[in-house]
Amino acid sequence: MGRAGTDEGSEPMTQRVQIDVEDGVADVRLSRPDKINALDGAMFSALVEAGERLKQDTSVRAVVLSGEGRGFCAGLDFGSFQAMAGGGASRDDGGGAPGDGGGLAGIASTDGRITHLGQQAAYVWQEVPAPVIAAVHGVALGGGAQIALGADIRIVAPDARISILEIRWGLVPDMTGTWMLPRLVGLDVAKELTFTGRMVSGEEAVRIGLATRVSDTPLDDALALAREIARKSPDAVRAAKRLLNASPGRDAAAQFADERSEIGALIGSPNQVEAVMAYFEKREPEFNA
Repeated sequence: MGRAGTDEGSEPMTQRVQIDVEDGVADVRLSRPDKINALDGAMFSALVEAGERLKQDTSVRAVVLSGEGRGFCAGLDFGSFQAMAGGGASRDDGGGAPGDGGGLAGIASTDGRITHLGQQAAYVWQEVPAPVIAAVHGVALGGGAQIALGADIRIVAPDARISILEIRWGLVPDMTGTWMLPRLVGLDVAKELTFTGRMVSGEEAVRIGLATRVSDTPLDDALALAREIARKSPDAVRAAKRLLNASPGRDAAAQFADERSEIGALIGSPNQVEAVMAYFEKREPEFNA
């Protein structure tokens, strides 16, 4: 798979995100390096389109999400702030404050989802059946931080700078950040980060639970982890993601029932049998998609 959204007749917006799939690993890159991958309407649309495509691609067993150039994502394009300061943006003209600002036409539309477009740019990575690993270097600010929070795992450079930056602009995180952040760092830390908008280094992000681990080469390590996951049974990995995503705050009886259902579907299935056989035969397993 090449660029996201390269259908004939598509607009230049589709160049915002690049996708390459090899050996079951989708390498997804925000591709606006001259703007540190800042979010504009085209980037929101391209991120959602990329995620929706990967949701349907059963050959994908792991995803790596990264940014080209100097950083992961600098947040909302500054041009939107200029429009807001000049009175040119409002909630009524399709804004909806995607990440760290509003005023982008169409962002507020939910189109029948539980999310609007800005929220879906982060949440779609939770909906992708395969695990998603964010590789963060440079900055992940505001909406950029929330996109990273949408991944299942975050590998960050030690000197990365991460901020829930919306308070600087008199706004709140609204790209699913208020839902994801407390689940990762706890309610009190989530409030402190949101109320202050302070910068967090990659090393601190790991200490407080905002990131999974530090790496001097986050993209290389994320790709290596993705390749490792891609060698496991895709049925079991997807089932584990479903169960773990559903677990926070859920009734225990419902969670235990789903565990029984998932394991019942796995035991004796072709990929489960192949996992066992490959282990005892000391060879690499050959799984079906």
